[in-house]
Amino acid sequence: MIKNVEIRQALPADAPAIEALYPAAFPDEDLVPLVRDLQELAAISFVGLANNGLVAHAAFTPCSLAGRGDNVALLGPVAVAPDRQRQGIGSALLRAGLRHLQNAGTGWVFVLGDPGYYGCLGFKPDDDVRPPYRLPEEWRGAWQSLSLSEHKTPLRDQLTVPQAWRRQALWTPYGL
Repeated sequence: MIKNVEIRQALPADAPAIEALYPAAFPDEDLVPLVRDLQELAAISFVGLANNGLVAHAAFTPCSLAGRGDNVALLGPVAVAPDRQRQGIGSALLRAGLRHLQNAGTGWVFVLGDPGYYGCLGFKPDDDVRPPYRLPEEWRGAWQSLSLSEHKTPLRDQLTVPQAWRRQALWTPYGL
């Protein structure tokens, strides 16, 4: 565990603090509507707490592959308070969430994010499973997956996401 940080599954009472975290961590993006929608969906969320305050959050949304029954998840959004970044809190939070998903039988997790960061957690670029929207070419390596099962046969298909993730703006560069 990171010194003086408690990692646990999010509780409904954490919602106001989670919603306050995102504008601080991402001042140029409005992720609060997505975070609220995911809370209503009962997405699997983990939080990091320090000094009686919430300093980190990560959500994992159960998804599926078009026409298949695979148990997969989409990781995101993830936020760490600006003054607590680069301390290992985000990685610890994600590892806790990935362990939880693995124990629950989730086979694969997908993420659209920085390959340098997520690659350290074992994610690899994925050309076999398509995201819900076509990504800009410069983001090709940012679409990644991680197998959580011993059965590592690559999946092929399109990721089917719940309504909360069906806004094209979530899948395009900010401002377009």
